[in-house]
Amino acid sequence: MTRRATVAERPRAPRWLRPTIIGVLLAVAFYQMSGWLFHNLKGFLGLLFLAWLFSVTIEPIVDRLERFGMRRGAGTGLVMFSLILFTIGFFAVFGTLLFEQIAQLLTTLPDALTRVTDWANRTFDTNFKTGDELLKITPDTLRDLAQRFTPGVLGVLSTLVGALFQILTMLLFVFYMSAEGPQMRRTIASWFPARQQQLIASVWETSVDKAGGYVVSRLILAAASSIFTGIFLLIIGVPYWLPLAIWTGVVSQFIPTLGTYLAIGLPALIAAVQQPLDGVWVIAFGTVYQQVENYVLHPRITSRTVAIHPAVAFGSVIVGATLFGPVGALVSVPVVAILQALVESFGHRYELIPEVGGEPEEDGPDLTADSDSYD
Repeated sequence: MTRRATVAERPRAPRWLRPTIIGVLLAVAFYQMSGWLFHNLKGFLGLLFLAWLFSVTIEPIVDRLERFGMRRGAGTGLVMFSLILFTIGFFAVFGTLLFEQIAQLLTTLPDALTRVTDWANRTFDTNFKTGDELLKITPDTLRDLAQRFTPGVLGVLSTLVGALFQILTMLLFVFYMSAEGPQMRRTIASWFPARQQQLIASVWETSVDKAGGYVVSRLILAAASSIFTGIFLLIIGVPYWLPLAIWTGVVSQFIPTLGTYLAIGLPALIAAVQQPLDGVWVIAFGTVYQQVENYVLHPRITSRTVAIHPAVAFGSVIVGATLFGPVGALVSVPVVAILQALVESFGHRYELIPEVGGEPEEDGPDLTADSDSYD
């Protein structure tokens, strides 16, 4: 009798303990599985996001063709085919000149570094190594590097096939995301109740507008910068003007904050090697053009995009590069633009009180005034 009473009086575990333990274990397993999937699929996720950016960039043109009576799939195919033809035509016209100038630039780069190092040693009384000691490049060194780092023919072919497969995969996703864009939005909205479908439509529209507008504006500004820089470099006789102009346009627009200085630094260095005064002219041109772009071109072209603080843009590039590598650095700024637009659209701001910098209210009399002022 005493033994049965002792067994019956034993404290039992609370009912919530077992579900809590199971929930914690499932949460840990889900976290581990998510981390594993993210680590192994981050390249594919970056590819998907690039395809989405491409699709929302061409979406306004596809929508206009659809309003003219063309089927959406045919309009998407026509736009993509036109862009591919334009790219092929550009490389057909400038490809040979571009690759020749890049090869010559890489060939003369060691000599340029040697000249710059000699100038620094003479000007600042330093003792940096120059010539062969600077880069330590000899025929034996080149042969050893080629044998060590250059893959075989099969390795080169596999790399090219892999890159081609990724490009074709991205283009396929671009086609489906653009051609089936409205259907995809309706499918996603159908998973939510009616009161939330309007919110989903607004979020989608804002994301498409800001991401597409950002990419288009960057491309236009990059093209303008490349054209004007190339014309200026060609006029003053700077060699390798075509690759330097493309470098300036791309770097200045797609690398925030530091891109402007990195973009003009290389053309100025190459120009200064040939003629020191040309380097000064290139820097002066870059400074003047940057002001014209900031105050004339940029506000007009990006009037429909979200203005992002330079510090926020620079931080987003670092985070994107850390998570996704070069692809993350490229798409980080439009992602932040989308998030900022969503916060501004659905967030709520309050008026500041005078103690934290708000303007005092001017409506009504000042009740705290001295009573003698009313006498």
